[in-house]
Amino acid sequence: MPDVASEAQADRAGALDWVGMDGIEMPVLLTGSGDHVQRTSARVAAYVNLHRADARGIHMSRLYLHVDRHLSAEPLTPASLRRLLRDFLDSHAGLSDRASLRVRFDHFVRRAALASEHSGWRSYPVEIAARMDGTEFRVELTIEVQYSSTCPASAALSRQLIQDRFTTDFADGKSVGRDEVLAWLGSEQGIVATPHSQRSTAKVRVKLAPGFDFPIVDIIDLVEDALQTPVQTAVKREDEQAFALRNGQNLMFCEDAARRIQHALDADERIADFWLRASHHESLHPHDAVAVATKGVASGYGAADPSA
Repeated sequence: MPDVASEAQADRAGALDWVGMDGIEMPVLLTGSGDHVQRTSARVAAYVNLHRADARGIHMSRLYLHVDRHLSAEPLTPASLRRLLRDFLDSHAGLSDRASLRVRFDHFVRRAALASEHSGWRSYPVEIAARMDGTEFRVELTIEVQYSSTCPASAALSRQLIQDRFTTDFADGKSVGRDEVLAWLGSEQGIVATPHSQRSTAKVRVKLAPGFDFPIVDIIDLVEDALQTPVQTAVKREDEQAFALRNGQNLMFCEDAARRIQHALDADERIADFWLRASHHESLHPHDAVAVATKGVASGYGAADPSA
């Protein structure tokens, strides 16, 4: 059968940085605790460059068949992705010397409630990106975690308003009994102001040290443990009260959140480099408050765009 993609077109010659497919629907395999393998649905982007200027195109079907054969048959690991990209290049010998792959999926984790016996599922967006330039291979893991952030400044201003109301309601020199104060603290009149809090997002991109597989749940746990206020699933009143207590004990500007995550990532030997972005989706403002931190070693993360 004719293959017009292989025909040279001298009048339209030119090398191309990347050619391939995006949004490929593909099941992928992930290794969990106890070597349990689970299957999840993903969207895959597969590319090679086209360095031969006179070649009209690449072999798209070869990319798809390699993706299908590798990703649906073996768990995602740095080693398996390296083999897949090597197959991309071997099947495009003479046309390409760079290959890249991006796999996006939601990873579900069962989470226990804070106080009750209930639990529920949390979905975490995950992206794995791999690239091969000749024989040089690199891979990155990106995870998003949602959490609650209560503004320290708003908390301080609220406390001041409560003190002002107490001064108004209980005149100087008047004896106040414990039960009266206790009742006042439990009333809307007493707690006249509350600090604002908002749902927030931590986006973490890490480069793993050689020899480690993808520690997806471990990194999620690391970030949530550092922040202490991840969003919840099944919630009864006792869980909501426990969540309010955690927020009150973990007041955070976006800078505080970024530094907490930064210190946690710095302490993990599996992480050779990282970039992180803490975004507080303000309830006070129509814009986000954002802080970015990096480890900033040879990968160039130190120059990362904060809007990434």
